[in-house]
Amino acid sequence: MRLWSLHPRYLDPQGLVAVWREALLAKAVLHGRTRGYRHHPQLVRFRAHAMPRAAICTYLAAIHAEACAREYSFDVRKVGRARANLRIAVTHGQLAYEWAHLLRKLARRNPALYRRWRTVRRPEPHPMFRLRRGDVEAWERTEGGAAAPPSPRNRARAPAGHARNPQGRARTDRPRAPPPILHAGQEQPMEHDRV
Repeated sequence: MRLWSLHPRYLDPQGLVAVWREALLAKAVLHGRTRGYRHHPQLVRFRAHAMPRAAICTYLAAIHAEACAREYSFDVRKVGRARANLRIAVTHGQLAYEWAHLLRKLARRNPALYRRWRTVRRPEPHPMFRLRRGDVEAWERTEGGAAAPPSPRNRARAPAGHARNPQGRARTDRPRAPPPILHAGQEQPMEHDRV
């Protein structure tokens, strides 16, 4: 599950359909209609909001608006009651992390869109998010499955239990699992790769 902090305009068709479906799943979780994904890290910021159900509906409304702009037919009845003035903070580090993640996906999946967006240095957040300073959010899980380390800009502030490698990036002292064995033509799987 990936509930992008980025503006949905940057998503390719597969990404927009996937975030719509995943946000609908998140809505079902937050409304108590399903047991799966109840503890998924992507839901942390919605659960932390004073009105989590309204927050996910507001998130869905912007996805629906982008779908309408592309003349897709997403069912507006599934959005629920969105609130125009509802906001959730997102850090610059989180947005940068997601931007790099999306560009890797686009380079592989949609090279034309990758070429269009690769020069963007400051992507816009999803309309319900407001930017604030900070590293990658604590709830984010990176490709290795662990919580994201501090951004290089703030590398001197590595959390307790982390050391810095020669490049200055925070790292844990735990050994990493070996990469999976891939068969001919198979791509390297990534955490949150379903977008």
